Amino acid sequence: MLLWTTIKLALRSMLANKLRAILTMLGMIIGVAAVVAMMALGNGVRQSILNRISRMGKNTIMIFPHSPTIPPVLNGQPLPLTLGDARSVLGIRGVKRVSPVVAQFEPVKWEADFTRCNVIGIAPTWLKIHNFQIQNGRNINDFDVRDLASVAVIGPETASRLFGSMDPLGRKITVGTVRFQVIGVLVAKGRQGWYDPDNQILIPYTTAMTDLFGRTVALNNISIQVDHMADLQRVQIACEHRLRRRHDLIAGDTDDFWISNQIRIIQIANRIGGTITWFLGSVAGIALLVGGIGIMNIMLVTVTERTREIGIRKAIGARQRDILRQFLVEAALISLLGGLIGAGAGVVVSHYVHIPRWHTPGRVEPSMVLLALSISAAIGIFFGYYPARRAARLNPIEALRHE
Repeated sequence: MLLWTTIKLALRSMLANKLRAILTMLGMIIGVAAVVAMMALGNGVRQSILNRISRMGKNTIMIFPHSPTIPPVLNGQPLPLTLGDARSVLGIRGVKRVSPVVAQFEPVKWEADFTRCNVIGIAPTWLKIHNFQIQNGRNINDFDVRDLASVAVIGPETASRLFGSMDPLGRKITVGTVRFQVIGVLVAKGRQGWYDPDNQILIPYTTAMTDLFGRTVALNNISIQVDHMADLQRVQIACEHRLRRRHDLIAGDTDDFWISNQIRIIQIANRIGGTITWFLGSVAGIALLVGGIGIMNIMLVTVTERTREIGIRKAIGARQRDILRQFLVEAALISLLGGLIGAGAGVVVSHYVHIPRWHTPGRVEPSMVLLALSISAAIGIFFGYYPARRAARLNPIEALRHE
């Protein structure tokens, strides 16, 4: 029996029982729509994470003052990063910008208004490293750093909390016990998970260390931007070698610092996003399984109803494989048509349903739709095989006697 003839017979059978066919497809429609929508939402979350990472700077390396695998204190002594360390990595080939960073949460006050936010001591290069822009006013400059100036650039959320709708430029705020003049306001970026770049105050790192935090040496981290033509991994290795020499570490000694680059962060984000995508897709796949069971159930009923028809076909020369193929094609066709409708519904749903806290639409990729359709067709064949095999093995004489 030709395949096209088999398909026409399957379509004719479906049209003869339209309501049954639609109800059978419904399980696959819901299952495929759920799989496409959930995988698209997971992919949207992954892309949102990557976009947020990119917004915080490109080609960046961060050096922290101790390894996450060892305690920050060894033999009772702190393991600091110093300004000398920051200056030393600036001379590495491929390094474009460097900024020492000191940070601490501090109370901030203007007249009767009060808030608490992260106060970060930076060099003028820090904004370019982390892709920040000034909305109003100006950035901290080299003269501010040299003169230990009491000036501050504030985030838009900090400005709103302290000044409401008033212009903050030129006004004096009290950070801890030190008064600073607001010289600039940052462009809003939006919250990045636990870190809110819109609620922070940036001051010269020299002022922060000397007047505010009371530090003379220790840094929270060193921010580095690598030239786009340079190899990020090679620059990281060079930074590691430079710091090991400065910290008098010999072969076998554990690093007393920790270096993280953007590639590693992106890899972690991809793994997290991929896990979310496949987890959501797997949960939604349960609906596909239920739809497959529904197909098997309906096909068994169909075989029982068409037993006499099967007997007649066998009596006039149809072979077992012809009967098997006929019912398999019918099951696969029901599943595939349901999958096509479900895929379309899933694409639509993914644009209107958001995961709480992420507020990002799903991102549908062709591979997701193809995967969902392939799985739906495979489920139709898998769950349709037993009814088809049962039909193919019917005894023609017994089938002809069936009423």
